[in-house]
Amino acid sequence: MAGTFTAACLQVNASNDMQANIDTAATLSLRAVSEGAEFVLMPENVTMMEWGRPNIIAKARSEEEHPALRAFRDLARELRIWLHCGSFAIILPNGKIANRTYVLRPDGKVAAQYDKIHMFDVDLGNGERYAESATFDSGTQAVTVDLPWGKLGLSICYDLRFPHLYRHLGQAGADFLCVPAAFTKVTGEAHWHILLRARAIETGCFVFAPAQTGTHTGGRQTFGHALIINPWGEILADAGKEPGVILASIDVAEVAKARAKIPALTLDAAYSPVARA
Repeated sequence: MAGTFTAACLQVNASNDMQANIDTAATLSLRAVSEGAEFVLMPENVTMMEWGRPNIIAKARSEEEHPALRAFRDLARELRIWLHCGSFAIILPNGKIANRTYVLRPDGKVAAQYDKIHMFDVDLGNGERYAESATFDSGTQAVTVDLPWGKLGLSICYDLRFPHLYRHLGQAGADFLCVPAAFTKVTGEAHWHILLRARAIETGCFVFAPAQTGTHTGGRQTFGHALIINPWGEILADAGKEPGVILASIDVAEVAKARAKIPALTLDAAYSPVARA
C-alpha cells in the first residue's frame, strides 16, 4: 500500500483509578485528533497501573464487561479514527488473565486483538523484581491487522527484546510495528531507544511506541519517551518524560525504499548446528 497519514502516540502516567485513566486517554486522543491524527495508539496498561497480583486480579475484567473497551469503542466511533487501545488485563474463559491489546476500526468494531507473548520475569537488582508470569497467561499467536495504509504488526512491551517476533511480523507483510509499553526506568534508560531503532532497521518498518511515564502505584517508575521511528531507524518524534501526545506524518513509501536499499527480510540462510570449538 502507499500514501500518507498522521499517527499519534500517547504518553500517560496511569494510576490505579480505572475511570480516571480512561478519561485521561480519551482527552489525549481528542487532542491528537484535533492536531490531525488519523491513527491513535495508547500504551500498555493504559487504564490500570496496579501493583501486586491480588490487586491486578481483582481489577481485571472479561472482554464483555471491560469498561475501557466499551469506552474506547465509543471513542473510536465518535472520532472516526483507527484506535490502538494499548493493553488491558482481560479475564480469559479459563479464569487466567491475558495482557491484551485491541485495534479498533472507525466504526468502533474490533479489527484485531493480541495477547502479550513474552512475560516480564526479571531481576534488575537493588530489589527491583518482576514476575509477570505469576499473574498473566502468555499469548501464543503473532498477529497482524490491515489498516487503510498498510499492515500493522502487534506486540507489547517486553516482546521488544525478542527480534525473531518482529522478523516474523515483517515477513508476514507488516509495514508498521507497534510496541505499547510500560518500560521500567532502569531498562528504559539502558535499552529503549536502541532496541526500538534496531527493530525498525531490521524490518524496514515504521515503529510506533506509546509509553507510560513517571512514578506509579507501588513506587514503580516507568521511562517515558514514547517514540515514532521511520524504517531507516530515524526518530521522528520523542515524547520525553512528561505525559502528552506525539505525532508524525507517515509516508508509507519509505518502507519499500528502506527495504530496497537493504533487503534483509528476504534472506533466511540455512544454518548448520553450531559447531563446538
